[in-house]
Amino acid sequence: MQSIDNIFQALDHVANRTITVFGDYCLDKYMYIDPARDEESVETGLTAYQVERKILYPGAGGTITNNLRSLGANVQCVGLVGNDGEGYDLLKCLAQIGADTELMVQSENTPTNTYMKPMRGNTDGTYSEMNRLDIRHFSETSKELEARLLENLRRALETSQGVVIIEQFLQRNCSAVTDCIRDELAELALRFPEKFFLADSRGFADSYRNVIIKCNQFELSDTIENLAAVNRAVVVTAGEKGALVYEGGTTAHIPAFPVEGPLDIVGAGDATNAGTMLGLTLGLTLPESVLLGGSVSSITIQQIGVTGTATIEQVKQRLRSY
Repeated sequence: MQSIDNIFQALDHVANRTITVFGDYCLDKYMYIDPARDEESVETGLTAYQVERKILYPGAGGTITNNLRSLGANVQCVGLVGNDGEGYDLLKCLAQIGADTELMVQSENTPTNTYMKPMRGNTDGTYSEMNRLDIRHFSETSKELEARLLENLRRALETSQGVVIIEQFLQRNCSAVTDCIRDELAELALRFPEKFFLADSRGFADSYRNVIIKCNQFELSDTIENLAAVNRAVVVTAGEKGALVYEGGTTAHIPAFPVEGPLDIVGAGDATNAGTMLGLTLGLTLPESVLLGGSVSSITIQQIGVTGTATIEQVKQRLRSY
């Protein structure tokens, strides 16, 4: 296939690409519990679970960043982080994978978004995830923080070929992407037509203008035609059914990569975002870029119990089998 050949050639130039990941960042904290060490709390009489180890990953925008870095792209991170222990851990995780965190906005007035995931051991050596504990910010983001975020985004645009916008939460105006910031993103997309703006929003896709909208079939908040009329393009993913690309009045279906064995779809959309944006900045068409994104995602979902990533060589192997 010509598209596969184009992708192979483009992947030789990944090291020259710089991408900004803007929006919601989280700390994913996996805590592994040994049931043999359960204790009864003297104070409450409830069972106290004993965490034998923990593993930390950058989540949401951090997952996109992790995937882009694994693929070899340079990444500038622009988002909110609290001046707290979780914020320290998140910035450390991002730095360890080689991301540029200089433009992250740190504040005393917001906690670091955190997903704490207790993983209880089973008798066969596997782990099962228990009820997740979340740390979130439920007050509106201040105008001062909005201004700092936009200032840093503009600085990042000076050296980036594309921006992935990740809006993780359903509470309006309570995190890094607000109504005001979406309006500014629409203006920036018009001002810099040579740069790619890809927005993934769980609850507010219909509030974007002039960008490439990416969502799954359950997140569509308006008709595809309406979204396409006010945006550069629309990409709708549908799991094993692949993806639909709406661009310039035409529709293209991108088949999914067949995968076998146990699957963990956590982070699948973020992996697709990373591969799609990388493809666009490498000069691929949008359908070719979505195909690249699908190949990355098909590799990450086969990694169980972790926030998966893919390497260039793994992607090439997957493309050869397409």
